[in-house]
Amino acid sequence: MLRKRIIPCLDVKDGRTVKGVNFGNLRDAGDPVELAVRYANEGADELVFLDISATLEGRKTLLELVRKVAHEVHIPFTVGGGISSLSDVSDLLGAGADKISINSAAVLRPDLINELVANFGSQCIMVAIDARNDGGISYVYTHGGTRSTLIKSLEWAQDVTQRGAGEILLTSMDRDGTKSGFDIALTKEISKNVTIPVIASGGGGKHEHFHDIFTLGCADAVLAASIFHFKEIEIKDLKQYLSLSDILMRL
Repeated sequence: MLRKRIIPCLDVKDGRTVKGVNFGNLRDAGDPVELAVRYANEGADELVFLDISATLEGRKTLLELVRKVAHEVHIPFTVGGGISSLSDVSDLLGAGADKISINSAAVLRPDLINELVANFGSQCIMVAIDARNDGGISYVYTHGGTRSTLIKSLEWAQDVTQRGAGEILLTSMDRDGTKSGFDIALTKEISKNVTIPVIASGGGGKHEHFHDIFTLGCADAVLAASIFHFKEIEIKDLKQYLSLSDILMRL
């Protein structure tokens, strides 16, 4: 059985780590390089670095910042934001990223997933799905959660799986930053209907939430931000708690 993973997320805007609620009301959370080093030292299994305004601003991910973070940490490191071409991915991998995460560009042109997988391999291609509930149905949102689509989250998850994506980063926009618990029903539905790992994101606030998303939501990994940034939960303590609850972790 594969070990479950704890993944801090660095949402970056204007060179600083930020965090908000429901994709809005952003506040400063510190220097991304310093946070990356801290998390690596504290036992994080991986890191995710998302340039959250790159797509909205029509620019590429900040390559120099990626180089700095990659130079300082030695755990798997995923980068997303503004990625829309083979050259974008090549540049990011060359700058030190281990994996890349695509979202809006994949929704706009799904064949991009196939092309990236064919050129770089499934192992480094993650598809991020920003999902919001509308009338009991979960739909995909793009451009940093600002644009709605008529694409159902489950159908999109199955599509990206068939196209060769290596992982899915599933974020519940309804739970994002609320610390009220992860969306167990949505995560379970998608995890049970795809054959690739699902990373759950949005809503982590206490130790029990992580236990529940692993055991009830069937997540392979969990991503969180503010509770780690502001030291509301320590990664080592969380992993120890989960391990004592018979969840296989890398300690």
